Amino acid sequence: MEYRRTAVIKLDIPLDAESALRETVEQFKHCANRASDWCWHGDGGYHVTSKAKAERALYDPLRDETDLTANLVQKGIRRAVEAVKSGVERLERGEKTSKPHFSADSVVYDKRSATFYRDHVSLSTVEGRVECDYILPGDPDRHPRTYLEDEDYEFRMGHLQHRDGAWYLHASMRKVESDGEDTDPTIEHRTVLGVDLGVNNIAVASTGRFWSADEFNHWRREYETRRGSLQQCGSRYAHENIESVGRREEGRFTIDLHTIANELIEEAVENGCSHLVFEDLTHIRETIPEATWHHVWAFRRLYEYVEYKAPERGVEVVQVDPKNTSRRCSTCGFTARENRQTQESFCCQQCGYENHADYNASKNIGFRYLRRRQNAGDGGAPVGVRLNRGTLNVSGEHSPASGGQNGSPRESPRLYSWVTYWISIERTNGSARISLMSSPGRSSSMTM
Repeated sequence: MEYRRTAVIKLDIPLDAESALRETVEQFKHCANRASDWCWHGDGGYHVTSKAKAERALYDPLRDETDLTANLVQKGIRRAVEAVKSGVERLERGEKTSKPHFSADSVVYDKRSATFYRDHVSLSTVEGRVECDYILPGDPDRHPRTYLEDEDYEFRMGHLQHRDGAWYLHASMRKVESDGEDTDPTIEHRTVLGVDLGVNNIAVASTGRFWSADEFNHWRREYETRRGSLQQCGSRYAHENIESVGRREEGRFTIDLHTIANELIEEAVENGCSHLVFEDLTHIRETIPEATWHHVWAFRRLYEYVEYKAPERGVEVVQVDPKNTSRRCSTCGFTARENRQTQESFCCQQCGYENHADYNASKNIGFRYLRRRQNAGDGGAPVGVRLNRGTLNVSGEHSPASGGQNGSPRESPRLYSWVTYWISIERTNGSARISLMSSPGRSSSMTM
């Protein structure tokens, strides 16, 4: 039996957080109204009622126009789409209506943009996270304490509202009571896909699939060279061309990142994963000091694309602390700086486990989410990390992959990646020298 309730909670807002919340509300309304205008006037003369179509068209512009997080931009677009859909239904019934307009001071939060506690809430704003205490009645039997103090009620999402000079959180809560029968049998088999981001490989999944950064790095250097040549020229024409180069660069990389995001989600779906686990990107320059601002931009965009695409495929996207994921042995847990010998080579100084460093890190990222769930004591079912040879849970118990694939998780995985090659041909004295390069400066050649 499932019970759903809405707890209306008055918030105690810190004095220095008032302006951040107000600006967040205004930018959220801007997203919703801009999306409403685009959806209502339609694409080709038709009202747009598809969330996916609206997000493809509006997500990037609204991310650039606002300081909102990816999730809040997505929620603003979806709020508008739902309102337009209701308006279209009224028109189809012959009722009069007009384009939806959002003027109420409210923001939609889910568990990616807010962290709900029993006595306070942490909200994402344009100036970072803000923590607000609940103002609750003294009587424990009065609303909303009856729901907040009942541990069986879990938070689902919330609507932040500002009215009559005060802030309120309308928290949607759910309680599920067992009828004595087994719950969903699939919950015991949920697995997570760990994803490591890096300079040499844009992404590496714990299944052993690699997305090479060779092409990204090649074109990054190519565009930098073009901009440098134009800057030396200094003319107005050169300045205009610098802007054009920037637009082409962003367009190329955006398409590539969307492709990788789609393939990451498909990898999770094909392997039956309920979660895609990334490292927290807040201090990514400290975690990956060799990363340029191009890489940091690419990491953030890739995560944002996966975050708003994955829920439609039933996959949740989460982040974990990246500390020591590149130095920890995913087999025995020994952590040392010396384990990470090069950017690509990992060798545990204690148990001797050797593998690709990015693959080892992707497994550690998945394991970190497992340990976080286990330590949370929330009663959730065990979750395993999806590997290329089955799954491995936090206790070290290995379950082989289906189809008769056996093998220990200690064995090196069959790694593979998509690589773009460049071919160079030089003719000298009647012979041809062919060079095959996986990236500029790294080649093998033959003479014919």
